[in-house]
Amino acid sequence: MGFWSSRGLRGDAFEELINLANEKYRAAGIALVQKIPTPIKPVELDSERGNIKKAYFEKRSTVDYIGVVQGIPICFDAKNIQKEVLPLSNIHSHQLDFMEDFERQEGISFFLVRFEMADEIYLLPYAYVRKVVAESQNGGRKSIPLEKIRENGFAVEIKQGYFVHYLEAFNQYLGERAKIKGL
Repeated sequence: MGFWSSRGLRGDAFEELINLANEKYRAAGIALVQKIPTPIKPVELDSERGNIKKAYFEKRSTVDYIGVVQGIPICFDAKNIQKEVLPLSNIHSHQLDFMEDFERQEGISFFLVRFEMADEIYLLPYAYVRKVVAESQNGGRKSIPLEKIRENGFAVEIKQGYFVHYLEAFNQYLGERAKIKGL
């Protein structure tokens, strides 16, 4: 089992921005989306301060967020990337399996990917990521370059008081899905 460390928490700032957007969406009656906590087991406590000093992850988490947008069930994982490529090692098979099951139940799964260096955020559809992962298992690339994400993802903009206004990108994605499915 992995240990809880600062390396494992490097996306906290990005997730906090998503949480703020989710609070605004809820307050406006647009969506109800919540962060799914990763279960941890404390190993060492600081009894003086009442803090956890050391802990390990009890089990693998599925995705970071789950909820509903205007009657549409969604789930997504947030990835905060330092470079201009998304390493596929950051995407775990149990996450993809959960997203696959979620989509079978008529939900919509995706990734929100923030590229710190480029100061860009994208909604990346689950189906695209699954395809790239399958290709990597047959000798393909082990990462997704930012330029491919720009081509296959949907840009998330900062506007209307939202730091991560992902629902506009989600609506664009819904439009594309409808065209593909002929709806």
